[in-house]
Amino acid sequence: MTPYQVPGGYGDWEALLALILDSFAYMDGVIDPPSSAHRLTPASMAQKARDEHLYLVGAPPVACAFFRPEPDALYVGKLAVSPAYQRQGLGAALMAEGEALARRLGLPKLRLETRVELTGNHAAFARMGFVKIAEKAHAGFDRATSITMEKTLV
Repeated sequence: MTPYQVPGGYGDWEALLALILDSFAYMDGVIDPPSSAHRLTPASMAQKARDEHLYLVGAPPVACAFFRPEPDALYVGKLAVSPAYQRQGLGAALMAEGEALARRLGLPKLRLETRVELTGNHAAFARMGFVKIAEKAHAGFDRATSITMEKTLV
């Protein structure tokens, strides 16, 4: 299965929301504060796709990623792979699309955030070439709740 950039006429936001919630469900009760995925709606995702670059795998989607250009990097958000399709290289394929997009946009790196508790994610992103560059706390927390990781593109 190959990732593809979503054209402007995409409309199955319910299926995309279901994919994200299903892929992020393992975080429930593990991360604090809860994932922002719970605040997504079909309308908010449609707006996000208008503002960012949405890539999908499959129809209906079994994997997705949103890519947002920032001044010095391409931010990777809501990278999600259906549990039934994990460990098949779909996340890596989406990241490769992100790298290609960053290069086309003239951005020298990819950036993402992952929660402190999700050490498996830290390791997976490190295997893809990401390094931890910062920690931050969500509003109302006096401890780090997420880490920022970057991958410099060569």
